[in-house]
Amino acid sequence: MADYAVCCNEPQTAFGLLYLLYFVIVLVTWGSILVKPMRLMATFVHEMSHAIACWITCGSVRGIEVYNNEGGVTKYVGGCRCLIIPAGYLGEAFWGMIFTVMSGGRRTSTMAAAGFVFSLLLALCYSPNKAMIYLNLFYATITGVFIFIEWYVFTPILAYVVLLYGVFLSVYALGDIWGHLVTRTIPGSDAYALYEESGKYCKPKCVGIQWFIVAVFMQLFGIWLALVLMSEECQDRRWTECVISDRPFEFFDDLFDDIDLNLDFDKWFDN
Repeated sequence: MADYAVCCNEPQTAFGLLYLLYFVIVLVTWGSILVKPMRLMATFVHEMSHAIACWITCGSVRGIEVYNNEGGVTKYVGGCRCLIIPAGYLGEAFWGMIFTVMSGGRRTSTMAAAGFVFSLLLALCYSPNKAMIYLNLFYATITGVFIFIEWYVFTPILAYVVLLYGVFLSVYALGDIWGHLVTRTIPGSDAYALYEESGKYCKPKCVGIQWFIVAVFMQLFGIWLALVLMSEECQDRRWTECVISDRPFEFFDDLFDDIDLNLDFDKWFDN
């Protein structure tokens, strides 16, 4: 069982400050052409999440496409549509949470980056369009380069990249859900499709609000879990031992007390 010390140590403070910095950068550059490749990456994650849900529910994926207008489509047959439909937007939030949590260590960030590269290359086996081929090869290459640099040239660097992916996906999921599903109703959207699939009992905006709440929870849970796993008590423990305790939320009691701003970022991911 873990008994959490006063927050925050250097890794936790560095993580928090970088998360806030990335968060602000994402908001400031939201509609900029400079981050269009990141928005296209989020679109890929959206479509890949549909595909994963299809495979999990025993369906068959026939094609995955991402378009230059930041739209996309996953072509599939079979599977459980009630699970496949929400997997797109919620998948963006989920994988943003996973990247955020796994950014806290050298090995875990490498696992996250390697898994991302694998999914990028795997998706190319499912009738991708030209835009998606270029997109996936670009991100697979650049992420692979960062993995190489991390282990053979300079460390830490990969953790910063993985955290950037996590923050962007988390924020993009919230903006995507709010802008596309809550503030307006678009026939053909995932929320509208689930509305029709459910027998038109739950209005599309209501679906959007539910997904938005879930996405917010995922983002907050990812931040909390990342901070817990970077606590001093977790340095020599397994993840389950750090998360499961008699007072798992005691960590929040002193979250912003005694923060030492004398940071050594090079020690952030010294695992």
